[in-house]
Amino acid sequence: MGDLHKNIIIIGTGPAGYTAAIYTSRANLSPLVFEGAQPGGQLTITTEIENFPGFKNGIMGPVLMDEMRGQAERLGTEVKAETVTAVDLNSRPFKLQTDNGAYTCDALIIATGASAKWLGIGKDEELSREGGGVSACATCDGFFYRGKEVAVVGGGDTALEEAIYLTKHAASVTLIHRRNALRGSKVMQDRAKANPKIKFAWNKVISQILTEKMELTGSGQQIERIKSLQLQDTVEGSISELKIDGLFVAIGHHPNTDLFKGQLPMDETGYLTVEKGSTKTSVPGVFACGDVQDPIYRQAITAAGSGCMAAIDAERWLTENQSH
Repeated sequence: MGDLHKNIIIIGTGPAGYTAAIYTSRANLSPLVFEGAQPGGQLTITTEIENFPGFKNGIMGPVLMDEMRGQAERLGTEVKAETVTAVDLNSRPFKLQTDNGAYTCDALIIATGASAKWLGIGKDEELSREGGGVSACATCDGFFYRGKEVAVVGGGDTALEEAIYLTKHAASVTLIHRRNALRGSKVMQDRAKANPKIKFAWNKVISQILTEKMELTGSGQQIERIKSLQLQDTVEGSISELKIDGLFVAIGHHPNTDLFKGQLPMDETGYLTVEKGSTKTSVPGVFACGDVQDPIYRQAITAAGSGCMAAIDAERWLTENQSH
């Protein structure tokens, strides 16, 4: 056939993919992992992580991913810097095409993650990567804004949840929404409107993010950091400025599932659906873990936990089907 055949292939290298690799390596399954376009996943654009157990002083996102990768490789994982461009799950063994070759496998673990939707004005995504005061995860980064002024952009339940969560830390939270009514559930709207720390900027869109240069404490290094937002009124067109210390973009995530359209069931947003209490998809031998199947929690620790589940599910499936 000419294709390289493996017992198990893992697509994705975030906490889910690397944890799955660690467990399948220890089960002597010699997994092959494809890094994809964003090696390390979303954590590589997260500066400091304080809520991953085991690091009392916190750890940088890219450092944590390097540690996980090194651990997986030490145990026998092969990691390839290739992106999977096509899959065929309709025949066995499963077929995968990357930007560099063709592969087959008996079992497949999907850990392709999800990506935050950005505003499309360039600066927000750039500042999120560089620790410049923009984030797409209040649970991850809200702690850094104790006593500060922050804004959340969005109008659905995610934006309302982020705003309410941020009131635990921030002095005030301004919720920016392009319309004059929220899309979120009534119970979430009521909670937000009843919270004295939450203000609303109705009929507003962010037209520009204004920044300033700041020196990192004790390092002599300067970074560009958010200073204020230029808001445009969607009704009148007038421009106003909102001074803030941090911006949280909560306009949703899109799961990285385009590869699997028409081959695996998904929910209305595109997240892969799995059998309750497991990581099994509708195709025997195909498992999904991490943010690609989790629209609710989206945390590094829950992704890692589901990566462990996927590895155990895959190992048991391979054993039962005598495929290795």
